[in-house]
Amino acid sequence: MIRKFAVAALALAAAAVPAAARNLALDDMFKERDVADPQISPDGNWVAYSVSQMDAKADESTSHIWMTSFDGKRSVQLTGRARESESAPRFSPDGRFIAFLSDRGEGGKDDADAVDQVWLMDRAGGEAQKLTAFKGAVDDLAWSPDGKKLALIVEDEKPKEKDGENPKPIVIDRFYFKEDVSGYQGKERKHLYVLDVASRKAARIVPGEFNEVLPAWSPDGQSLAFVSKRARADFDRDENWDVYVVAAKANSRPRALTTFAGPDNHPDWTSYPAFSPDGKSVAYLQGGPLKLIEYAVHHLAVVPVAGGAPKVLTAGLDRNVSNPIWTADGKAIRFIVEDDRAQYLAQVPSGGGAVAHVAGGRNVIFAHALAKSGREALLLSTPFAPSEIFALDGSGNGSGSASGPRQLSHQNDWLKEVTLGKLVETAFRNKDGNEVHGYVLSPAGGSGKRPAVLSIHGGPVYQWDLSWDFGLHFLNANGYAVVVGNPRGSSGRGEAYSRAIYADWGNKDAKDDLAAVDDAVSRGLADPNRLCVEGWSYGGMSTNYVIAQDTRFKCAISGASISNILAGYGTDEYVRDYEAELGVPWKNVETWMRISFPYLHADRIKTPVLFMGGDKDFNVPLLNVEQMYQAVKSQGIESQLIVYPGQYHSLTQPSDLKDRLARDLAWIDKHLKGK
Repeated sequence: MIRKFAVAALALAAAAVPAAARNLALDDMFKERDVADPQISPDGNWVAYSVSQMDAKADESTSHIWMTSFDGKRSVQLTGRARESESAPRFSPDGRFIAFLSDRGEGGKDDADAVDQVWLMDRAGGEAQKLTAFKGAVDDLAWSPDGKKLALIVEDEKPKEKDGENPKPIVIDRFYFKEDVSGYQGKERKHLYVLDVASRKAARIVPGEFNEVLPAWSPDGQSLAFVSKRARADFDRDENWDVYVVAAKANSRPRALTTFAGPDNHPDWTSYPAFSPDGKSVAYLQGGPLKLIEYAVHHLAVVPVAGGAPKVLTAGLDRNVSNPIWTADGKAIRFIVEDDRAQYLAQVPSGGGAVAHVAGGRNVIFAHALAKSGREALLLSTPFAPSEIFALDGSGNGSGSASGPRQLSHQNDWLKEVTLGKLVETAFRNKDGNEVHGYVLSPAGGSGKRPAVLSIHGGPVYQWDLSWDFGLHFLNANGYAVVVGNPRGSSGRGEAYSRAIYADWGNKDAKDDLAAVDDAVSRGLADPNRLCVEGWSYGGMSTNYVIAQDTRFKCAISGASISNILAGYGTDEYVRDYEAELGVPWKNVETWMRISFPYLHADRIKTPVLFMGGDKDFNVPLLNVEQMYQAVKSQGIESQLIVYPGQYHSLTQPSDLKDRLARDLAWIDKHLKGK
């Protein structure tokens, strides 16, 4: 139920935004560029990264690779002469080459069977060369220290139907048998390979029918760390990921470095295990007990490669951390901390000690890359600017100090022509005394109470953070105050705050969401008589929970949501979460019925609702939205159901994304402004 297409998160003073001539417009979404995946060259002089952008005419998104000098004086687009996308740039150890992934030459975007392969290009320019020709897609890549090999994660080839042949029956025998986008789960796996760059021959390293992900080389190039679920044959039953080490030779036997009964370096945390410079230890992320699923905080830990007990370095932090990278001298580890609407760069001694703040403030650092020289590249977003690449000029060799980030990329300078609103960070107490943190985005110009939209985030373990979001700025530009709160269940405030809603959805979190509205009204920022509420995924669920217990809202928008929770068991991808948190329905029917109250007591809903969803969604299948639409419609309440054909849980088609925002605005305008 994690919301992938977020519609918000902001903060900072309005003074940080220069005066401009016009408001944000819907078609500006096609100007926005999504910068991601910063990679710093070994000498620290260049930063490579990917840039994605939606094309309105072609109705598709493409991603290309750019490179910017660390002094910020030169920026070069390395790829992008074709419609195909390129991603995952990786510098060779000598800094001369960049390897990347692309489906170029594989049939491109018009071929449904096109899959990513590895390509190699000279950093100085010239045509790229194709290195691999696997039948399945290459998902990930990492250079060996000597630059002669690449570790790859390669998917098994997916079954294909011959032209004119009727589709064959889908045979299912797995416990976890369906997943959004990838569909019904068969016998296909992801495997670890090593590619010899010169000969272009690849060898599969780890035998067995398990998934291997997140490869990382040892400093001597003799072994690899990776992440897998190999503790038992029926790995579908839980999320007990572990870190393994294996010799970088064909058909080698892996050895478990971690044996914790919970997720170690879960792939969803998008962090690689990292060898220390001397190769004697591996840094990784340790999760919590399996029973706590996503509610548990994950910490930074270090484990000896030779074997032994891990040492948790951030046990006292009570915050999620990510992206561990060792300093060149091995004395410290840098990582990112998620903390109360922000994400900052931190550092801790590798042997244990106090966590030091390195960079970041009331903004969000999504990723970082550290060179041996101590130069560091950051991917940073503010409430009023999408993510860009920043340079950190201070020491990266263990001192924990650095000068402030300096912007390198300028992919979104078009925002200089746009006037954005004002943001006020908020902290307030619920009626039960719980303190909730959030913010209110007020329209530029004028003051006083405005018609307002309460935007509820998905997850539920997620947070509205202080990064750019087009959707909320778009509502704000059309005259609406946007009210955001991080209710109990959210991340960024510690484990107890997240698990406060464990098996109790729509209770404490809904009260906190309503308290965010009360706070905005009391501040004179929101008109209590002109309120709307919206959300997607768990945010859509929360919208249903809110309007089933409060009738103050003139309208609601519920996207990709579920309210009859019983209907989710066996039809969506959350069976592991359901059984861990709620128990099986036939043994705990009271719990399942209690948290299904928006559907079972739909007669309490009096609010006009716009329902939305994709017809191929396996995350929260469309049938759940259809049920709520039918229940509301049955009572004669104004409602609409918008179905996006061919779309999954997250809308990705540019025309559909535009349509969704336009319909959101039209529905709100109708009920709050009478348009």
